[in-house]
Amino acid sequence: MLKGRLGLEKARIPHADRHGLLWLSRGELCVVDGCLHFLRGKDSLTPGIDQIPHQAVSMILLGPGSSVTHDALRLLARHGTLLAAVGEDGVRSYTAPPLLPDRSDIARRQAELWGSPRRRISVARHMYALRLGEVLPHRDLDTLRGIEGARVKNIYRMMAQKYGIDWGGRHYDRANPNAADIPNQAINHAATAVQAAAAIAVQAVAALPPLGFIHEDSGQSFVLDIADLYRDTVTLHIAFTAAKRAERSDETVDRLVRREAATVFRKQQVIASMIGSIQRVLRMDEVGNGAGDDRDP
Repeated sequence: MLKGRLGLEKARIPHADRHGLLWLSRGELCVVDGCLHFLRGKDSLTPGIDQIPHQAVSMILLGPGSSVTHDALRLLARHGTLLAAVGEDGVRSYTAPPLLPDRSDIARRQAELWGSPRRRISVARHMYALRLGEVLPHRDLDTLRGIEGARVKNIYRMMAQKYGIDWGGRHYDRANPNAADIPNQAINHAATAVQAAAAIAVQAVAALPPLGFIHEDSGQSFVLDIADLYRDTVTLHIAFTAAKRAERSDETVDRLVRREAATVFRKQQVIASMIGSIQRVLRMDEVGNGAGDDRDP
């Protein structure tokens, strides 16, 4: 092993033996004496600096007010530590450099299931079972989408009633998203936040974003699949809570949604839950034992 500009080369610690995510914000991620550090308040009279155990974490989430040096990127890449630029508490996901995760088991499993029409519909039925609370007998994806679409309309209505929101139905104009009423705007912003959390989860486990089982056309299809699992329990709660607060607040609904999303993500550990959901829908517990590859939920 040679001592280099960024410190000693060491054997890379497998991600399975690392901690999960490390959140950092409002500082500079840099290298000092060959080790990764996070410098906080460098322009203040009392700056603080913390050494970051980059080999012991799988992914660093860099929040607002932060910067990263070239040497820090090199060090992270060398040791296989992922880096993502995110919004406050993970309510946005802006980028995640592909720093070559050291495991491909989840990606290979996802591709295996997606590549077989029979297995693909089986996973889709499993996801609908998680969303609908029951296993539907149908095996046609369009039929399943139609059943869920009708159910979602009732969910919107019941959730709005629960939170005391005047509800006139779901309306969304992609060309002018701000033209919708406050509840619909809140749902749009909440959905964006939850999709960001799902993107972080998908990136963290090195799954393949384009290979969705329910969504098909988007390059983030699998991200949308995972986000939809949390529509009832997370997205609509965030949206209608913020919409209700907007009735008596001068703040924008976007800001109210972001604040509520950050609170919910922390309290419910949403991203960690999504990582578990990815492993469940891909049935990672069956990998290696040959059990139940074609089994329906």
